[in-house]
Amino acid sequence: MASTIKVDNVQNQPGTNIVNKCSTTVNIGAASDNIRSAGNNLQASDGGNLISQSGTDITLGASGDTINLASGASQTGFGRTGTVDWVTTPKVTGDSPVTAATGSGYFLNTTAGTITINLPAGAAGSIVSVMDYAATWDSNVVTVSPNGSEKIGGTNSNVALNTKGQSVTFVYVDSTQGWLNTMDSTSNVRGGTFITATVSGVGNTLTCSGTCKVAKFIAPGTFCVSAISLCAANNLVSYAVVAGGGGGGAGNGGSFASGGGGGGGFRELKSPSTPYTASPLDGYPNAPNRITVSATGYPIVVGGGGPGSSASGCTPGVSGGVSTFSTICSAGGGGGGAGQGPGSPGVAGGSGGGAGSAPGPLGGGAGNTPPVTPPQGFAGGDHPPSICQNAGSGGGATAVGADAVPGTGNPVAGGAGAVTCISATPTTYSTGGASGNWPSGPTTNGPDNSGIGGKGAGGCNPSYITGANGGSGIVIIRYRYQ
Repeated sequence: MASTIKVDNVQNQPGTNIVNKCSTTVNIGAASDNIRSAGNNLQASDGGNLISQSGTDITLGASGDTINLASGASQTGFGRTGTVDWVTTPKVTGDSPVTAATGSGYFLNTTAGTITINLPAGAAGSIVSVMDYAATWDSNVVTVSPNGSEKIGGTNSNVALNTKGQSVTFVYVDSTQGWLNTMDSTSNVRGGTFITATVSGVGNTLTCSGTCKVAKFIAPGTFCVSAISLCAANNLVSYAVVAGGGGGGAGNGGSFASGGGGGGGFRELKSPSTPYTASPLDGYPNAPNRITVSATGYPIVVGGGGPGSSASGCTPGVSGGVSTFSTICSAGGGGGGAGQGPGSPGVAGGSGGGAGSAPGPLGGGAGNTPPVTPPQGFAGGDHPPSICQNAGSGGGATAVGADAVPGTGNPVAGGAGAVTCISATPTTYSTGGASGNWPSGPTTNGPDNSGIGGKGAGGCNPSYITGANGGSGIVIIRYRYQ
């Protein structure tokens, strides 16, 4: 039978503890003692090695074991493994110059201004990393300065980091090359799920609509995209590009009314990433209509409304101006035909102008000129045979203008426009201008930024012989921002 010796303390001859147990803690030796093993291994009770030595190699633990440092403990002398410990409190301009320590990484926030970071004295294997915290290094640079006469990339000089979203890791190699950048990332992976953009130009606005933003251009300007989404589908934007409406034709102060101006060309595309209720003219099914933006500026042109004609004779109203966004161009509405024998036909355009009145037949101006798919507008109304005084109305974005009708003396309404909720509120654009009254009646200008055609002039009353002006155009861009 095996023997068992049970004691709490084992002491040497002077009475000093060699082995001492206090509760669950077992102490071996005193503070000044050396603990030695007669063999080369220190083993656990199950026989597994805790520390083993073979020649000059000392191994902690056995295969499959995990070596842990106690909480709060630190280690020295083991060297680094090519990694850094990141300082998670960002350094700001007020902290400049930042003195770096080897083995550390720093998030540098240059939102308020530039930052200088001083590298530590280099020793082989020293490592320092830096990262653009707010993606602003392109505006306010970071200057990296070597210690004394040491070098960065073989040269004793400062280095400027000025790339947006950049991160760089420097490792000190030797006195010849000094610090070398082993990793340089400019991918700027920031969870950028959506577009970031601004607008320029007088009166142009950028507003929120749910998860989207709406850029509204009522005058020329620039749609400035500063960052795009990592998801290509979210870079496809919605738009409505509305040209200026055509001006109404002139009457003759007698008995001949004139044609209404055509509505400005209307083109729309609804991106799947920007939910709203679009008009029936959504061009998404036709790939050439799709605009996928990149990080650049897009000049915007907004067409003016065409002036109504005031000249006597056969002068039609002036066509509206074109509006453009990227590759999308909407044509101005055609001018309305003049009401003077022999009169004049309507002018072709995004939507065509209505025909003026005359003793004989006259045609309304063609719509969707130049042609696009879906069509940007429709033809103006005709002046059929056997009708004298009355005129045709301008075509609209979704319907042709009305033909002149005999004997009523009342104007005929312009072709219907397009209703879209691209800017959140249902709004009608590019309605055709009504024809002029016979024998007389007031003219009505198309509202600003509507693309609506101007009303034609009436006859008889000299006050109404000038056709109304068409409404100016508008460009609206809708995109996801969150």
